[in-house]
Amino acid sequence: MPHTGHPGKNTLKTLAASGAVLALALSLTACQEGAPAKKTAADASQTTAADEITLADAFELGGYNPTNGYAELGVSPMYEGLLGLESKDPHKLPQLRPVLATAMPTSNADKTEWTVEVRSGVKFSDGSDFDAQDVVANYKEVMNPATASEIGASYEMVDQINAEGNKVTFKLKYPYPDFPSRLLLGLAPSEYMKGGLASESPLNTKPVGTGPYVLEKLDSQKAVWAANPSYWGKAAQVKKLTTVYVPDDAARVSRIRTKEFAGSIIPPALANSLKNLEGYKVVHADSADWRGVSFPGSNAFCADPQARIAMNEAVNRKEIIEKVLFGAGKPASTPVSAVYEAYNPDAQFKFDLEGAKKRLDAAGWKPGADGIREKDGQRAAFTLAYTSNDTVRRDLSVAFAAAMKPLGVDVKLEGTTWDALEGRLDKVGILLGGGDKPYSIDTQVYSILHTREANTSQYDNPGNYGSPEMDKILEQARQSGDESERVKLYQQAQRQYLEAPNHVFLAFLQHTYVTRDDGWKTGNLTVEPHSHGVNWGPWWNLGQWEK
Repeated sequence: MPHTGHPGKNTLKTLAASGAVLALALSLTACQEGAPAKKTAADASQTTAADEITLADAFELGGYNPTNGYAELGVSPMYEGLLGLESKDPHKLPQLRPVLATAMPTSNADKTEWTVEVRSGVKFSDGSDFDAQDVVANYKEVMNPATASEIGASYEMVDQINAEGNKVTFKLKYPYPDFPSRLLLGLAPSEYMKGGLASESPLNTKPVGTGPYVLEKLDSQKAVWAANPSYWGKAAQVKKLTTVYVPDDAARVSRIRTKEFAGSIIPPALANSLKNLEGYKVVHADSADWRGVSFPGSNAFCADPQARIAMNEAVNRKEIIEKVLFGAGKPASTPVSAVYEAYNPDAQFKFDLEGAKKRLDAAGWKPGADGIREKDGQRAAFTLAYTSNDTVRRDLSVAFAAAMKPLGVDVKLEGTTWDALEGRLDKVGILLGGGDKPYSIDTQVYSILHTREANTSQYDNPGNYGSPEMDKILEQARQSGDESERVKLYQQAQRQYLEAPNHVFLAFLQHTYVTRDDGWKTGNLTVEPHSHGVNWGPWWNLGQWEK
Protein backbone atom coordinates (compact mmCIF):
# COMPACT_ATOMS: atom_id res chain seq x y z
CA MET A 1 0.00 0.00 0.00
CA PRO A 2 2.06 2.96 -1.18
CA HIS A 3 2.27 6.26 0.61
CA THR A 4 -0.25 8.93 -0.19
CA GLY A 5 2.43 11.56 -0.48
CA HIS A 6 0.50 14.78 0.04
CA PRO A 7 -3.05 15.82 0.74
CA GLY A 8 -4.09 16.15 -2.86
CA LYS A 9 -2.47 13.46 -4.92
CA ASN A 10 -3.68 10.20 -3.41
CA THR A 11 -1.69 7.43 -5.06
CA LEU A 12 -3.83 4.88 -3.25
CA LYS A 13 -6.83 5.63 -5.45
CA THR A 14 -9.26 6.81 -2.78
CA LEU A 15 -12.28 4.58 -2.20
CA ALA A 16 -15.81 5.64 -3.07
CA ALA A 17 -19.14 4.46 -4.36
CA SER A 18 -22.03 6.45 -5.72
CA GLY A 19 -23.95 7.19 -8.89
CA ALA A 20 -23.92 4.40 -11.44
CA VAL A 21 -21.40 2.31 -9.52
CA LEU A 22 -23.50 2.47 -6.39
CA ALA A 23 -26.71 1.67 -8.24
CA LEU A 24 -25.10 -1.34 -9.90
CA ALA A 25 -23.65 -2.56 -6.63
CA LEU A 26 -26.91 -2.27 -4.76
CA SER A 27 -28.78 -4.05 -7.53
CA LEU A 28 -26.25 -6.86 -7.44
CA THR A 29 -26.49 -7.29 -3.70
CA ALA A 30 -30.26 -7.04 -3.77
CA CYS A 31 -30.41 -9.93 -6.23
CA GLN A 32 -28.56 -12.04 -3.71
CA GLU A 33 -31.08 -11.48 -0.95
CA GLY A 34 -33.16 -14.54 -0.16
CA ALA A 35 -31.12 -16.93 -2.30
CA PRO A 36 -27.91 -18.69 -1.36
CA ALA A 37 -24.87 -17.29 -3.15
CA LYS A 38 -23.16 -19.60 -5.58
CA LYS A 39 -19.64 -20.56 -4.60
CA THR A 40 -16.89 -21.09 -7.10
CA ALA A 41 -13.87 -23.33 -6.76
CA ALA A 42 -11.89 -20.22 -5.90
CA ASP A 43 -14.34 -19.43 -3.12
CA ALA A 44 -14.01 -22.92 -1.68
CA SER A 45 -10.25 -22.55 -1.56
CA GLN A 46 -10.67 -19.55 0.72
CA THR A 47 -11.69 -21.72 3.69
CA THR A 48 -9.27 -20.76 6.45
CA ALA A 49 -8.19 -22.09 9.82
CA ALA A 50 -9.30 -20.37 13.00
CA ASP A 51 -5.96 -18.58 13.30
CA GLU A 52 -5.93 -17.28 9.70
CA ILE A 53 -7.83 -14.42 8.11
CA THR A 54 -8.35 -13.34 4.51
CA LEU A 55 -9.15 -9.72 3.67
CA ALA A 56 -10.14 -7.93 0.47
CA ASP A 57 -8.31 -4.68 -0.21
CA ALA A 58 -9.12 -2.03 -2.78
CA PHE A 59 -5.53 -0.93 -3.15
CA GLU A 60 -2.76 -2.39 -5.28
CA LEU A 61 -0.30 -4.67 -3.54
CA GLY A 62 3.40 -3.97 -3.23
CA GLY A 63 5.18 -0.67 -2.70
CA TYR A 64 6.47 -1.86 0.67
CA ASN A 65 9.55 0.35 0.94
CA PRO A 66 9.37 2.28 4.23
CA THR A 67 11.81 4.95 3.04
CA ASN A 68 9.26 5.89 0.39
CA GLY A 69 6.40 6.23 2.84
CA TYR A 70 5.04 2.74 3.47
CA ALA A 71 4.66 2.28 7.26
CA GLU A 72 5.67 5.90 7.79
CA LEU A 73 3.23 6.03 10.71
CA GLY A 74 4.35 2.76 12.29
CA VAL A 75 1.39 0.64 11.13
CA SER A 76 2.39 -2.42 9.10
CA PRO A 77 2.46 -6.22 9.43
CA MET A 78 6.24 -6.42 9.00
CA TYR A 79 7.80 -3.05 9.82
CA GLU A 80 8.19 -1.29 13.14
CA GLY A 81 9.48 2.13 14.09
CA LEU A 82 11.31 3.40 17.13
CA LEU A 83 7.86 4.40 18.35
CA GLY A 84 4.39 3.04 17.64
CA LEU A 85 0.75 3.95 18.21
CA GLU A 86 -1.34 3.06 21.26
CA SER A 87 -5.08 3.69 21.02
CA LYS A 88 -6.78 4.11 24.39
CA ASP A 89 -9.80 5.92 22.94
CA PRO A 90 -10.84 5.46 19.28
CA HIS A 91 -12.14 9.02 19.16
CA LYS A 92 -8.93 10.65 20.36
CA LEU A 93 -5.44 10.81 18.88
CA PRO A 94 -3.46 7.69 19.79
CA GLN A 95 -0.57 8.01 22.18
CA LEU A 96 3.00 7.19 21.14
CA ARG A 97 4.77 4.26 22.79
CA PRO A 98 8.28 2.78 22.55
CA VAL A 99 8.65 -0.15 20.14
CA LEU A 100 12.19 -0.47 18.79
CA ALA A 101 13.17 2.20 21.29
CA THR A 102 13.63 1.20 24.92
CA ALA A 103 11.88 4.36 26.14
CA MET A 104 10.38 7.56 24.85
CA PRO A 105 12.96 9.98 23.38
CA THR A 106 14.45 12.73 25.48
CA SER A 107 15.35 16.24 24.33
CA ASN A 108 17.40 19.21 25.37
CA ALA A 109 15.64 22.25 26.79
CA ASP A 110 14.96 23.99 23.49
CA LYS A 111 13.82 20.83 21.63
CA THR A 112 16.61 21.02 19.04
CA GLU A 113 18.26 17.74 20.00
CA TRP A 114 16.51 14.43 20.57
CA THR A 115 18.10 11.22 21.82
CA VAL A 116 16.61 7.73 21.72
CA GLU A 117 18.01 4.43 22.93
CA VAL A 118 17.35 1.47 20.63
CA ARG A 119 16.33 -1.98 21.76
CA SER A 120 18.96 -4.74 21.74
CA GLY A 121 18.41 -8.40 20.87
CA VAL A 122 16.11 -7.61 17.91
CA LYS A 123 16.62 -9.27 14.54
CA PHE A 124 15.28 -8.41 11.12
CA SER A 125 13.29 -11.07 9.30
CA ASP A 126 16.39 -11.89 7.21
CA GLY A 127 18.26 -12.85 10.38
CA SER A 128 20.46 -9.76 10.59
CA ASP A 129 20.75 -7.80 13.82
CA PHE A 130 18.94 -4.49 14.33
CA ASP A 131 21.04 -1.70 15.82
CA ALA A 132 21.42 2.05 16.00
CA GLN A 133 23.26 2.23 12.68
CA ASP A 134 20.16 0.89 10.94
CA VAL A 135 18.19 3.81 12.34
CA VAL A 136 20.72 6.33 11.06
CA ALA A 137 20.83 4.69 7.63
CA ASN A 138 17.04 4.67 7.20
CA TYR A 139 16.59 8.32 8.09
CA LYS A 140 19.50 9.42 5.91
CA GLU A 141 18.04 7.42 3.03
CA VAL A 142 14.71 9.22 3.39
CA MET A 143 16.47 12.60 3.47
CA ASN A 144 18.80 11.84 0.55
CA PRO A 145 17.58 13.82 -2.50
CA ALA A 146 18.94 11.07 -4.78
CA THR A 147 16.29 8.61 -3.52
CA ALA A 148 13.44 10.96 -4.50
CA SER A 149 11.57 9.74 -1.44
CA GLU A 150 7.95 10.88 -1.36
CA ILE A 151 8.33 11.72 2.33
CA GLY A 152 11.72 13.41 2.31
CA ALA A 153 10.32 16.90 2.92
CA SER A 154 8.69 15.71 6.15
CA TYR A 155 12.12 15.39 7.75
CA GLU A 156 13.57 18.69 6.57
CA MET A 157 13.96 19.87 10.18
CA VAL A 158 16.71 17.26 10.75
CA ASP A 159 20.23 18.61 10.42
CA GLN A 160 22.35 15.68 11.65
CA ILE A 161 21.82 12.07 12.78
CA ASN A 162 24.49 10.24 14.74
CA ALA A 163 24.75 6.91 16.53
CA GLU A 164 26.95 6.09 19.48
CA GLY A 165 26.57 2.63 20.91
CA ASN A 166 22.85 1.93 21.19
CA LYS A 167 21.86 5.60 21.22
CA VAL A 168 20.78 7.71 18.26
CA THR A 169 20.83 11.51 18.39
CA PHE A 170 18.87 13.73 16.03
CA LYS A 171 20.09 17.34 15.83
CA LEU A 172 17.49 19.68 14.37
CA LYS A 173 17.72 22.95 12.48
CA TYR A 174 15.14 24.57 14.75
CA PRO A 175 13.09 23.67 17.85
CA TYR A 176 10.49 21.05 17.02
CA PRO A 177 8.46 19.72 19.99
CA ASP A 178 6.49 17.34 17.75
CA PHE A 179 9.60 15.45 16.66
CA PRO A 180 8.61 12.17 18.41
CA SER A 181 5.89 11.78 15.74
CA ARG A 182 8.72 11.45 13.20
CA LEU A 183 10.01 8.38 15.03
CA LEU A 184 7.13 6.21 13.81
CA LEU A 185 8.95 5.53 10.54
CA GLY A 186 9.22 1.80 9.74
CA LEU A 187 12.80 0.55 9.67
CA ALA A 188 14.64 -1.88 7.38
CA PRO A 189 18.27 -3.15 7.40
CA SER A 190 20.96 -0.61 6.55
CA GLU A 191 22.20 -2.92 3.77
CA TYR A 192 19.19 -1.83 1.69
CA MET A 193 20.01 1.86 2.06
CA LYS A 194 22.07 2.38 -1.09
CA GLY A 195 20.96 5.81 -2.26
CA GLY A 196 19.03 4.65 -5.31
CA LEU A 197 15.49 5.64 -6.22
CA ALA A 198 13.14 4.68 -3.41
CA SER A 199 10.52 3.63 -5.95
CA GLU A 200 12.92 1.00 -7.33
CA SER A 201 14.11 -0.51 -4.04
CA PRO A 202 13.83 -4.31 -3.71
CA LEU A 203 12.01 -3.63 -0.42
CA ASN A 204 8.95 -2.73 -2.48
CA THR A 205 8.32 -6.40 -3.22
CA LYS A 206 10.62 -8.20 -0.76
CA PRO A 207 10.25 -6.32 2.51
CA VAL A 208 12.58 -7.01 5.44
CA GLY A 209 11.52 -5.72 8.83
CA THR A 210 11.38 -6.51 12.55
CA GLY A 211 7.59 -6.85 12.82
CA PRO A 212 5.30 -9.74 13.81
CA TYR A 213 4.78 -10.93 10.22
CA VAL A 214 6.90 -11.78 7.18
CA LEU A 215 5.80 -11.68 3.56
CA GLU A 216 5.48 -15.26 2.34
CA LYS A 217 4.03 -14.69 -1.14
CA LEU A 218 3.26 -11.72 -3.36
CA ASP A 219 1.78 -11.37 -6.82
CA SER A 220 -0.48 -8.79 -8.43
CA GLN A 221 -3.60 -10.33 -6.91
CA LYS A 222 -2.59 -11.66 -3.51
CA ALA A 223 -0.21 -11.09 -0.61
CA VAL A 224 0.27 -13.74 2.05
CA TRP A 225 1.78 -12.88 5.42
CA ALA A 226 2.88 -15.47 7.97
CA ALA A 227 3.69 -14.96 11.64
CA ASN A 228 7.37 -14.16 12.09
CA PRO A 229 8.84 -17.24 13.85
CA SER A 230 11.74 -15.21 15.27
CA TYR A 231 9.78 -12.12 16.30
CA TRP A 232 11.41 -10.42 19.28
CA GLY A 233 8.08 -9.57 20.94
CA LYS A 234 4.97 -11.53 21.81
CA ALA A 235 4.16 -14.00 19.03
CA ALA A 236 1.13 -13.13 16.90
CA GLN A 237 -1.89 -15.34 17.55
CA VAL A 238 -3.24 -14.73 14.06
CA LYS A 239 -0.80 -16.97 12.21
CA LYS A 240 -1.57 -16.06 8.62
CA LEU A 241 -2.97 -12.99 6.86
CA THR A 242 -3.96 -13.12 3.20
CA THR A 243 -4.79 -9.90 1.39
CA VAL A 244 -6.58 -10.17 -1.96
CA TYR A 245 -6.65 -7.24 -4.38
CA VAL A 246 -10.28 -6.52 -5.31
CA PRO A 247 -10.44 -2.96 -6.67
CA ASP A 248 -14.15 -2.94 -7.54
CA ASP A 249 -16.36 -1.85 -4.64
CA ALA A 250 -19.38 -3.88 -5.72
CA ALA A 251 -17.25 -6.99 -6.20
CA ARG A 252 -15.92 -6.76 -2.65
CA VAL A 253 -19.45 -6.45 -1.29
CA SER A 254 -20.66 -9.39 -3.35
CA ARG A 255 -17.79 -11.61 -2.24
CA ILE A 256 -18.19 -10.64 1.41
CA ARG A 257 -21.80 -11.77 1.13
CA THR A 258 -20.49 -15.24 0.27
CA LYS A 259 -18.36 -14.93 3.43
CA GLU A 260 -15.23 -15.46 1.37
CA PHE A 261 -13.48 -12.63 3.21
CA ALA A 262 -13.19 -11.77 6.88
CA GLY A 263 -13.44 -8.10 6.06
CA SER A 264 -12.69 -5.17 3.80
CA ILE A 265 -12.86 -1.44 3.48
CA ILE A 266 -16.24 -0.55 1.96
CA PRO A 267 -17.74 2.81 0.94
CA PRO A 268 -20.42 3.95 3.42
CA ALA A 269 -23.47 3.46 1.18
CA LEU A 270 -22.50 -0.08 0.29
CA ALA A 271 -21.49 -0.89 3.85
CA ASN A 272 -25.03 -0.07 4.96
CA SER A 273 -26.27 -2.91 2.74
CA LEU A 274 -24.16 -5.32 4.80
CA LYS A 275 -25.15 -4.18 8.28
CA ASN A 276 -27.51 -7.14 8.73
CA LEU A 277 -25.17 -9.78 7.31
CA GLU A 278 -24.96 -12.55 9.90
CA GLY A 279 -21.62 -12.74 11.67
CA TYR A 280 -20.38 -9.39 10.35
CA LYS A 281 -20.46 -5.83 11.59
CA VAL A 282 -19.89 -2.39 10.08
CA VAL A 283 -17.41 -0.15 11.89
CA HIS A 284 -16.42 3.45 11.31
CA ALA A 285 -12.94 4.73 12.18
CA ASP A 286 -12.55 8.41 12.96
CA SER A 287 -9.89 10.17 10.96
CA ALA A 288 -8.16 13.47 10.39
CA ASP A 289 -8.61 12.78 6.66
CA TRP A 290 -10.27 15.90 5.27
CA ARG A 291 -11.80 16.77 1.93
CA GLY A 292 -11.99 20.35 0.74
CA VAL A 293 -11.88 22.80 -2.14
CA SER A 294 -8.76 24.82 -2.92
CA PHE A 295 -8.99 28.12 -4.80
CA PRO A 296 -7.15 29.13 -7.98
CA GLY A 297 -4.54 31.79 -7.24
CA SER A 298 -5.04 33.67 -10.49
CA ASN A 299 -8.82 34.13 -10.17
CA ALA A 300 -10.05 37.64 -9.32
CA PHE A 301 -13.15 36.44 -7.46
CA CYS A 302 -11.28 33.89 -5.36
CA ALA A 303 -8.57 36.44 -4.59
CA ASP A 304 -11.14 38.47 -2.62
CA PRO A 305 -11.11 37.28 1.04
CA GLN A 306 -14.78 38.27 1.38
CA ALA A 307 -15.63 35.96 -1.52
CA ARG A 308 -13.78 33.06 0.11
CA ILE A 309 -15.60 33.67 3.39
CA ALA A 310 -18.95 33.83 1.57
CA MET A 311 -18.32 30.53 -0.19
CA ASN A 312 -17.58 28.93 3.17
CA GLU A 313 -20.80 30.34 4.61
CA ALA A 314 -22.90 29.11 1.68
CA VAL A 315 -22.04 25.42 2.18
CA ASN A 316 -24.32 23.23 4.29
CA ARG A 317 -21.70 20.76 5.49
CA LYS A 318 -24.07 18.61 7.53
CA GLU A 319 -26.33 18.09 4.53
CA ILE A 320 -23.39 17.18 2.30
CA ILE A 321 -22.18 14.62 4.83
CA GLU A 322 -25.62 13.01 4.99
CA LYS A 323 -26.25 12.96 1.25
CA VAL A 324 -22.78 12.34 -0.18
CA LEU A 325 -21.00 10.48 2.63
CA PHE A 326 -24.15 8.78 3.98
CA GLY A 327 -23.36 10.09 7.44
CA ALA A 328 -19.79 8.75 7.56
CA GLY A 329 -18.06 12.03 8.26
CA LYS A 330 -17.90 15.10 10.44
CA PRO A 331 -18.10 18.77 9.38
CA ALA A 332 -14.80 20.54 8.71
CA SER A 333 -14.28 24.30 8.67
CA THR A 334 -10.53 24.16 9.20
CA PRO A 335 -8.02 21.27 8.97
CA VAL A 336 -8.14 20.93 12.78
CA SER A 337 -10.61 18.24 13.80
CA ALA A 338 -12.08 17.62 17.23
CA VAL A 339 -9.49 14.91 17.96
CA TYR A 340 -6.93 17.62 18.73
CA GLU A 341 -6.61 19.28 22.11
CA ALA A 342 -6.18 22.58 20.27
CA TYR A 343 -9.48 22.20 18.39
CA ASN A 344 -11.44 25.46 18.61
CA PRO A 345 -15.21 24.75 18.57
CA ASP A 346 -15.92 28.45 18.08
CA ALA A 347 -13.81 28.69 14.91
CA GLN A 348 -16.43 27.19 12.62
CA PHE A 349 -18.29 28.53 9.59
CA LYS A 350 -22.03 28.45 10.14
CA PHE A 351 -24.32 27.76 7.19
CA ASP A 352 -25.82 31.13 6.27
CA LEU A 353 -26.69 31.49 2.60
CA GLU A 354 -28.48 34.81 3.02
CA GLY A 355 -25.60 36.20 5.03
CA ALA A 356 -23.19 35.04 2.33
CA LYS A 357 -25.24 36.86 -0.34
CA LYS A 358 -25.17 40.07 1.70
CA ARG A 359 -21.42 39.72 2.20
CA LEU A 360 -20.86 39.54 -1.56
CA ASP A 361 -23.21 42.46 -2.15
CA ALA A 362 -21.22 44.56 0.31
CA ALA A 363 -17.96 43.53 -1.36
CA GLY A 364 -19.26 44.80 -4.73
CA TRP A 365 -20.03 41.43 -6.32
CA LYS A 366 -23.47 42.06 -7.82
CA PRO A 367 -25.67 39.60 -9.76
CA GLY A 368 -25.44 40.00 -13.54
CA ALA A 369 -28.13 39.40 -16.14
CA ASP A 370 -27.60 35.62 -15.95
CA GLY A 371 -27.57 35.59 -12.14
CA ILE A 372 -23.79 35.19 -11.88
CA ARG A 373 -22.15 37.90 -9.84
CA GLU A 374 -19.74 40.39 -11.39
CA LYS A 375 -17.36 43.10 -10.29
CA ASP A 376 -15.18 45.38 -12.42
CA GLY A 377 -15.77 43.17 -15.45
CA GLN A 378 -14.77 39.98 -13.62
CA ARG A 379 -17.26 37.14 -13.13
CA ALA A 380 -17.67 35.12 -9.93
CA ALA A 381 -16.68 31.92 -11.66
CA PHE A 382 -13.94 29.31 -11.64
CA THR A 383 -13.29 25.69 -12.59
CA LEU A 384 -13.18 22.99 -9.93
CA ALA A 385 -11.16 19.91 -10.90
CA TYR A 386 -11.42 16.48 -9.33
CA THR A 387 -9.89 13.13 -10.16
CA SER A 388 -12.41 11.36 -12.34
CA ASN A 389 -11.69 7.90 -10.92
CA ASP A 390 -12.66 9.04 -7.41
CA THR A 391 -16.43 9.18 -7.03
CA VAL A 392 -16.38 10.66 -3.53
CA ARG A 393 -14.37 13.64 -4.77
CA ARG A 394 -16.65 13.83 -7.80
CA ASP A 395 -19.80 13.85 -5.70
CA LEU A 396 -18.40 16.37 -3.24
CA SER A 397 -17.47 18.58 -6.20
CA VAL A 398 -21.01 18.32 -7.57
CA ALA A 399 -22.44 19.18 -4.14
CA PHE A 400 -20.13 22.19 -3.78
CA ALA A 401 -21.01 23.52 -7.25
CA ALA A 402 -24.70 23.13 -6.45
CA ALA A 403 -24.24 25.07 -3.21
CA MET A 404 -22.55 27.92 -5.09
CA LYS A 405 -25.32 28.33 -7.66
CA PRO A 406 -27.85 30.13 -5.40
CA LEU A 407 -24.99 32.33 -4.20
CA GLY A 408 -24.48 33.53 -7.75
CA VAL A 409 -21.16 31.77 -8.23
CA ASP A 410 -20.56 29.68 -11.34
CA VAL A 411 -18.42 26.61 -10.61
CA LYS A 412 -17.65 24.53 -13.68
CA LEU A 413 -16.61 20.94 -12.98
CA GLU A 414 -13.77 19.10 -14.64
CA GLY A 415 -13.02 15.42 -14.14
CA THR A 416 -9.35 14.86 -14.82
CA THR A 417 -6.15 13.16 -13.66
CA TRP A 418 -3.34 14.35 -11.41
CA ASP A 419 -0.93 14.32 -14.33
CA ALA A 420 -3.23 16.57 -16.36
CA LEU A 421 -3.33 19.08 -13.49
CA GLU A 422 0.42 19.67 -13.58
CA GLY A 423 1.11 23.31 -14.37
CA ARG A 424 -2.53 24.38 -13.84
CA LEU A 425 -2.74 24.57 -10.06
CA ASP A 426 -3.00 28.36 -9.99
CA LYS A 427 -5.74 28.33 -12.62
CA VAL A 428 -8.27 25.85 -11.20
CA GLY A 429 -9.72 24.91 -7.84
CA ILE A 430 -9.12 21.30 -6.80
CA LEU A 431 -11.10 18.91 -4.62
CA LEU A 432 -8.26 17.91 -2.32
CA GLY A 433 -7.79 15.53 0.59
CA GLY A 434 -5.36 15.80 3.47
CA GLY A 435 -4.34 14.64 6.91
CA ASP A 436 -1.58 12.24 5.87
CA LYS A 437 0.40 12.79 9.12
CA PRO A 438 -2.24 13.56 11.74
CA TYR A 439 -0.28 12.52 14.83
CA SER A 440 1.31 15.94 14.95
CA ILE A 441 -0.95 18.99 14.73
CA ASP A 442 1.93 20.82 13.06
CA THR A 443 1.91 18.50 10.04
CA GLN A 444 -1.90 18.64 9.99
CA VAL A 445 -2.02 22.41 9.50
CA TYR A 446 1.33 24.05 8.72
CA SER A 447 1.78 23.42 4.99
CA ILE A 448 -1.96 23.80 4.31
CA LEU A 449 -2.44 27.18 5.99
CA HIS A 450 1.04 28.71 5.64
CA THR A 451 1.97 30.62 2.50
CA ARG A 452 4.01 28.46 0.20
CA GLU A 453 7.66 27.73 0.98
CA ALA A 454 10.50 26.24 -1.07
CA ASN A 455 9.89 22.66 0.06
CA THR A 456 6.10 22.81 0.05
CA SER A 457 4.23 20.24 -2.02
CA GLN A 458 2.48 21.82 -4.99
CA TYR A 459 -0.83 20.55 -3.60
CA ASP A 460 -0.40 22.27 -0.23
CA ASN A 461 -2.21 25.61 -0.45
CA PRO A 462 -1.93 25.61 -4.27
CA GLY A 463 -3.54 29.05 -4.56
CA ASN A 464 -0.93 30.42 -2.13
CA TYR A 465 -3.49 32.33 -0.08
CA GLY A 466 -2.46 33.37 3.40
CA SER A 467 -1.17 36.26 5.44
CA PRO A 468 1.92 37.31 7.40
CA GLU A 469 -0.20 37.09 10.55
CA MET A 470 -1.12 33.45 9.94
CA ASP A 471 2.45 32.54 9.00
CA LYS A 472 3.78 34.08 12.22
CA ILE A 473 1.26 32.20 14.39
CA LEU A 474 2.06 28.85 12.73
CA GLU A 475 5.81 29.38 13.01
CA GLN A 476 5.54 30.29 16.69
CA ALA A 477 3.29 27.31 17.41
CA ARG A 478 5.58 24.90 15.55
CA GLN A 479 8.60 25.84 17.66
CA SER A 480 7.08 26.57 21.07
CA GLY A 481 8.11 24.16 23.82
CA ASP A 482 5.26 25.29 26.08
CA GLU A 483 2.30 22.98 25.40
CA SER A 484 -0.32 25.36 26.80
CA GLU A 485 1.07 28.18 24.67
CA ARG A 486 0.98 25.92 21.59
CA VAL A 487 -2.68 25.12 22.19
CA LYS A 488 -3.51 28.82 22.45
CA LEU A 489 -1.56 29.60 19.28
CA TYR A 490 -3.26 26.87 17.26
CA GLN A 491 -6.65 28.04 18.49
CA GLN A 492 -5.66 31.56 17.47
CA ALA A 493 -4.68 30.24 14.04
CA GLN A 494 -8.15 28.75 13.60
CA ARG A 495 -9.77 32.10 14.49
CA GLN A 496 -7.41 33.89 12.13
CA TYR A 497 -8.30 31.44 9.37
CA LEU A 498 -11.97 32.45 9.48
CA GLU A 499 -10.96 35.98 8.44
CA ALA A 500 -9.12 34.86 5.29
CA PRO A 501 -9.73 31.19 4.45
CA ASN A 502 -7.71 29.55 1.69
CA HIS A 503 -10.01 26.52 1.21
CA VAL A 504 -13.55 25.43 1.75
CA PHE A 505 -12.98 22.47 4.02
CA LEU A 506 -16.04 20.22 3.83
CA ALA A 507 -15.66 17.11 5.98
CA PHE A 508 -13.43 14.79 7.94
CA LEU A 509 -14.11 11.31 6.58
CA GLN A 510 -14.95 8.34 8.75
CA HIS A 511 -13.35 5.32 7.11
CA THR A 512 -15.86 2.50 6.87
CA TYR A 513 -15.03 -1.19 7.24
CA VAL A 514 -16.95 -4.45 7.32
CA THR A 515 -15.44 -7.12 9.54
CA ARG A 516 -16.38 -10.62 10.61
CA ASP A 517 -16.77 -11.29 14.31
CA ASP A 518 -14.63 -14.39 14.91
CA GLY A 519 -14.28 -13.90 18.65
CA TRP A 520 -10.97 -12.08 18.58
CA LYS A 521 -10.19 -9.38 21.13
CA THR A 522 -9.01 -6.73 18.72
CA GLY A 523 -8.58 -3.69 20.91
CA ASN A 524 -9.65 -0.18 19.91
CA LEU A 525 -9.79 1.33 16.49
CA THR A 526 -7.44 4.27 16.12
CA VAL A 527 -7.84 7.71 14.57
CA GLU A 528 -6.62 7.20 11.02
CA PRO A 529 -4.63 9.31 8.55
CA HIS A 530 -5.46 10.10 4.94
CA SER A 531 -4.23 6.70 3.81
CA HIS A 532 -6.40 3.73 4.71
CA GLY A 533 -7.25 0.19 3.69
CA VAL A 534 -6.90 -3.18 5.38
CA ASN A 535 -3.60 -2.12 6.95
CA TRP A 536 -5.86 0.09 9.06
CA GLY A 537 -9.42 -0.37 10.32
CA PRO A 538 -9.89 -3.26 12.78
CA TRP A 539 -6.64 -4.85 11.52
CA TRP A 540 -4.20 -2.02 12.23
CA ASN A 541 -2.89 -3.89 15.31
CA LEU A 542 -3.38 -7.45 14.02
CA GLY A 543 -0.23 -8.76 15.71
CA GLN A 544 -1.72 -7.87 19.10
CA TRP A 545 -5.07 -9.68 18.66
CA GLU A 546 -5.91 -12.27 21.28
CA LYS A 547 -8.48 -14.97 21.93
